Amino acid sequence: MPEIWLNYGIADVVLDIKAENLGQKIDSEGKILDDSAINEKLNTLDLSKPMELVVLHNSKSILKIISSLFTLCEQKSKPFPKILTDKKILNLVKSGLPEGSSINEFADPDISNPNLVFMGEMEFNGLFGYETIATRLIKKFGQESMLSAYAKRQGNLPTPGQYPESLAEAKKFADDFEIQGIEIIANSEGIIDFSTGHPSETIGSTKTLESNSIKDVGQHKTMVISTGKDASNDNLGTSFSSLWNCSNAIRKDGLAILVAECKGGLGSDALQQHLEDRLTLEQLKNPSKYVDGMEDLLFLSEIQKNFQIGLVSILPEFYAKKLGLISMQGIKYSMDYILKTQGARQKVAVVTDGARLLLR
Repeated sequence: MPEIWLNYGIADVVLDIKAENLGQKIDSEGKILDDSAINEKLNTLDLSKPMELVVLHNSKSILKIISSLFTLCEQKSKPFPKILTDKKILNLVKSGLPEGSSINEFADPDISNPNLVFMGEMEFNGLFGYETIATRLIKKFGQESMLSAYAKRQGNLPTPGQYPESLAEAKKFADDFEIQGIEIIANSEGIIDFSTGHPSETIGSTKTLESNSIKDVGQHKTMVISTGKDASNDNLGTSFSSLWNCSNAIRKDGLAILVAECKGGLGSDALQQHLEDRLTLEQLKNPSKYVDGMEDLLFLSEIQKNFQIGLVSILPEFYAKKLGLISMQGIKYSMDYILKTQGARQKVAVVTDGARLLLR
């Protein structure tokens, strides 16, 4: 029996699947940068200037870059950069930082400070095509610009891996600020590449992500999808990106099971308002005001017309049912459900790094 480990929050869970039921195991690829290559690229940064690193989300690759940066500063007798992040992930980021570092909450809505260097790991995104530093900034600080970006979406289905006008809107938003970014491309094994510079320039890294992450895998009736890292399944809204990335490889009337712990809950105002009957699906089509996460709710309602979605998470069953999802009590239950509803010989495709893969 093959043993496949899937990320589920800070831990991994094992998917026990018989060899005859495993259709395909799909993982990300790419040559990993070694320490000397990372240091060589970091040497292009001007370490003599004061630097405030803003960690936009937690991931191993971000912590690896910070650690390498601290080592360089130590070797060159330069001051360590200040580290800032959101209050909700502060302790998580802090636990992975090198000795001698300090971290504070990034609570200032003014992002025009030229000492700020934003850090993020690039992924795919249903609305923008790509999740970049620029898209993270517009979502966090550009409420009005987000309405425009949402209005410029390509239809009502997700378009990961494309270059919609929404992405140009995010780039335009970032252009207004004299800031820097470190845009990281990684997979489950480590860092493939990273670029430094203004966030409107580091968007160019999409080409590297494309070349390592787009896979032609055909269409599958049943797919089990893990996001690949806990930062991508911390909440339901974030974990949906992995589902959008795989949606084109799932047959009409098929079944996708999303494995996402969601310890941070729903993760978006739109999902919360919908569960409380304050935001209807009809209101999503042409809103006068942008509500955080409304694109995911729209994409979910449209994609459910094509296939069923199961969810393995710690969220209450009530949430799943209200969103039209099949609530799964655990990873073992999901496999039992597949075999019971689709037959003992059903072949299952298993995706181990959904946030950083794009299936066609």
